[in-house]
Amino acid sequence: MEKKELMLGNAAIARGAYEAGVRVVSSYPGTPSTEITENIVKYDEIYAEWAPNEKVAAEVAIGAAIGGARAMTCCKHVGLNVMADPVFTMSYIGANGGLVICVADDPGMHSSQNEQDSRHYAAASKIMMLEPSDSQECKEFTRIAFDMSEEYDTPAFIRLSTRVSHSQSIVTCGERKDAPLKDYIKDPQKYVMMPAMAKKRHVVVEERIAKLKEFAETTDLNPIENNNKKIGVISAGIAYVYAKEALGDSVNYLKLGMVYPLPEKKIIEFAKMCDKLYIIEELDPIIETHVRALGVECVGKEAFSLLGEYTPAMIKKAVLGEKAPECAEISEDIPVRPPVMCAGCPHRGTFYVLKKLGLTVSGDIGCYTLGAAAPLASVDTTICMGASVSAALGMAKARGDEFAKKLVSVIGDSTFMHSGITGLIDIVYNKGINTVIILDNSITGMTGHQDNPTTGKTIRGEATKQVNLIELCHACGIDSIVVADPFDVKNFEKVVKEEVEKDEPSVIIAQRPCALLKTVKYTGHCKIGDNCRNCKLCMKLGCPAITIKEGKVVIDETQCNGCGLCINVCPFGAISKEGN
Repeated sequence: MEKKELMLGNAAIARGAYEAGVRVVSSYPGTPSTEITENIVKYDEIYAEWAPNEKVAAEVAIGAAIGGARAMTCCKHVGLNVMADPVFTMSYIGANGGLVICVADDPGMHSSQNEQDSRHYAAASKIMMLEPSDSQECKEFTRIAFDMSEEYDTPAFIRLSTRVSHSQSIVTCGERKDAPLKDYIKDPQKYVMMPAMAKKRHVVVEERIAKLKEFAETTDLNPIENNNKKIGVISAGIAYVYAKEALGDSVNYLKLGMVYPLPEKKIIEFAKMCDKLYIIEELDPIIETHVRALGVECVGKEAFSLLGEYTPAMIKKAVLGEKAPECAEISEDIPVRPPVMCAGCPHRGTFYVLKKLGLTVSGDIGCYTLGAAAPLASVDTTICMGASVSAALGMAKARGDEFAKKLVSVIGDSTFMHSGITGLIDIVYNKGINTVIILDNSITGMTGHQDNPTTGKTIRGEATKQVNLIELCHACGIDSIVVADPFDVKNFEKVVKEEVEKDEPSVIIAQRPCALLKTVKYTGHCKIGDNCRNCKLCMKLGCPAITIKEGKVVIDETQCNGCGLCINVCPFGAISKEGN
C-alpha cells in the first residue's frame, strides 16, 4: 500500500535505494550527502557502512556490484575526486548488479572548500548521470538509475545539490522490489582491466554511450513543457525549480532529468519552438556548451553567473527583465553570526596554544578549520582531506629544518584515518622532522557525529575493533608520541614546545571528546568574579559564551556549558565555576 511522506531529498534517495532492492551501501560522510547513508541505516535489509574514505567506499560498492548485488556509494563533490580512480575504471567494467554513485554538489560553498560541477565527471568517465529536482524525483530517479545500470551494463551517477539534498517535499513511498542476487561468473575479459582487456572494453563503452544518447531523445526523464510561448528554457535539477517559480507558464521548458549524455535532436526540436532560448544551470555551462555545439543560438552565462546558487529573483530579472525581492523583507536587523567553534569545543585549547606560540599551522578539513578565524587565527593553510600532513612536509623540505621546528600539522582523528596516514608515512620515510597534532575528539564532528574506525562503533552503533592511534603511529615509524589534554593549557603548551624542537618526526594526540557528545557531561557554568583585571586574555579563546558588555568581560551562562577552559587560561584566578 502506497503512503505519502515529507522527506529530505537525501532521505528520498535512501528510500529509492530501498525500494530498488539495494543490498550494500558504503559511503564516507560529507555535507550535503551525509543523510543519504544515515537514512539507509533505517532499512535492515541493506548492509550499510562508513568507510575510511570515499575511494574505499566506492571499491566496496564496486565489489558488491561485481558480486551480483545492487550497490550504492554516496559522497559530496570533493569526495568524488577521492573515488575517481576506481570509478573511471568501473566505466569500462560496467555492472553486474546495479551500481549507483550519488554525488552531492555544493553551489555556494555552504560547507566546502570549493565549488565543483560533478557533471564534468560524467562526461570524462563516460558514465550516465541523472539529476532530480525534488524529493519525489530523488526517489524515482534512484530506482530508475539501478534499472538502467543493469540494462546498459554501466555504473550510474545521481547528481544532487545542497538545496535538493536538504529540502523537503512530498514523496509517495512504494514497496521494496525483489532484486535477486545475480550470478557471479568468472570473466577476466570484463573484470580484469589490464591493457589488452581494457582496449576491448573501451569499444563497449563507446557503443553504450551511443545507445544512451538514443535513449536520451525519447525518455520521459527529459520532458518538454509546451506552453505555446516565444521564450524557451532548458534547465535541470534545482535550477529548473527556480525557473518554474520565477517564470511560471510564461515560457516553454525542456527539463533535463538525464544530464549525461544529453539529447541532440530533442534540443534542436525544442529550440525551433522558441524565438529565444535560455539555458539556466548552476555552476558551469555544461548544457550551454552542448547546445551551442549543436549550432543552436542561446542565452547562457552571459546572463547568469558562474558563481554560487541561483535564485528565482535572479532568473526573473534575467529572462523577463522584472525585479523581484530576493527574499521576504524583515523589518528588524539580524545580527551577523559567523561560523564559530561550539562552546566547550576541545579544539579551542589547541589553537589557543598554537597562536600563543606563534607557530605556522598546516590545517585540514573539519570543525578545526575554524581555527583560521579570529581571534584564534592559527591555521595558515587548508587544502583538502589529509593535506595538512603532506603539505607540511613539503613546506619543511622547501624551507629547512629550522622552519620545520616552527611548524605543525593539525588533523582530526577521522580525517587522519581518511587520508592522513600515508602523509605520516611519507614524513617518516623521507626523513622529515615534522610534528603532527591529531585532534582526537572521539567522533567525526563537522558532518554531524558519525562514527569512524577510531570510535569502536559501526554506523549502526555496534561494537567493533577500535583503531589504536598510538599503535598505528608507532607502526608508521613514529617513536615520539604524546597524548595530551588540550584543556590542560600549561601542559599542552609544554608538550608542543618539546615536540617541535625534536630532530625527529613526532605526533601529539590532543585527546578530549567533542562537547556535543551525549557521553560528555559538562555541568554548571563559569562566572567572572570581582577580582577580574579586565586583561581580556579569555577573549582570545573565541568562546561564544564570553563577550564584552559595557567595557567588561562577561560570560553568558545560557551559552556556557561549564567546560572550564577559560578557568585554565585566566592568569588571575578570576573565573570560577558555579552549579552542578
